[in-house]
Amino acid sequence: MRTLGTAALAAASTVLLIGATGVPAAGAAPPGAGPRLSRTVLDDPAAAPGGRLVEGEVYQGAGFDACTAPPLATMQTWWDDSPYGAVGIYTSGSQRGCTQSRLTADWVAQSRAMGWRFVPTHVGRQAPCSTSGSKPQHIDPGDAVGQGQQEAAEAVASLRGLGFGAGTPVYLDMEAYPRGDDACSQAVMDFTVGWTQALHAAGHRAGFYSSAESGVADLAAAARAGSSPLPDAVWYARWDGRATVTDGAGDLNPDLWTDRSRIHQYQGNVTESYGGVSLSIDRDELDSPVG
Repeated sequence: MRTLGTAALAAASTVLLIGATGVPAAGAAPPGAGPRLSRTVLDDPAAAPGGRLVEGEVYQGAGFDACTAPPLATMQTWWDDSPYGAVGIYTSGSQRGCTQSRLTADWVAQSRAMGWRFVPTHVGRQAPCSTSGSKPQHIDPGDAVGQGQQEAAEAVASLRGLGFGAGTPVYLDMEAYPRGDDACSQAVMDFTVGWTQALHAAGHRAGFYSSAESGVADLAAAARAGSSPLPDAVWYARWDGRATVTDGAGDLNPDLWTDRSRIHQYQGNVTESYGGVSLSIDRDELDSPVG
């Protein structure tokens, strides 16, 4: 099903800068269940008077993401013959896995005219404890907030260069990392708070992609600890084969990011063919902001 709607996803946060250990809110995981996170709270431009973000589109239905933007002819064929209506595109970041020679403002405009909606994605610094050899640039725990803000500025510049306007979301790609290291989890969450604040200041929505067992679990813990501002939408990876935005959500259930603000990447590294054209993709189910 391809369904478009409109949503106002105004972020709410307090306007303090706090660097103290937070007290878990009701329903938080008990000690020992995951990393102990300190609460990090920054001013949220979207919560200030007159700072409300421009309303954007919400897409509900099937989507996919591929390592590189497919040719326009493929996009047309897949629009005509596939069940998909949204596509993840790697719009920015120094650690993208593939080149993006076709990803231009014209490609976006022509694909959008076909009917496609987009999940813009940024792949930058990864968790300090990440063991990925293909993404060697890591967050500096001593400057995590600042680095998140810097990468948000890079993401915004790329979005605008591709023709995306105010209110468009961009999803931070934080690949899976081992949990259990409090300092590593804290750095990822501080980076994410800085990312979100800077995107809101630029008039864009913030998204966050990670494994349900690592980054998304830490994000849920940060929310319960009171960190803010946190992303407006969550894209969780759990390859359980279930095309829903509730199943497999782990620590997000049942109370977090429930207002049309989730994507579930439910299967990865599959090859599909429509109209005689094959792509290697990850499968997604969306009920979330899109570009």
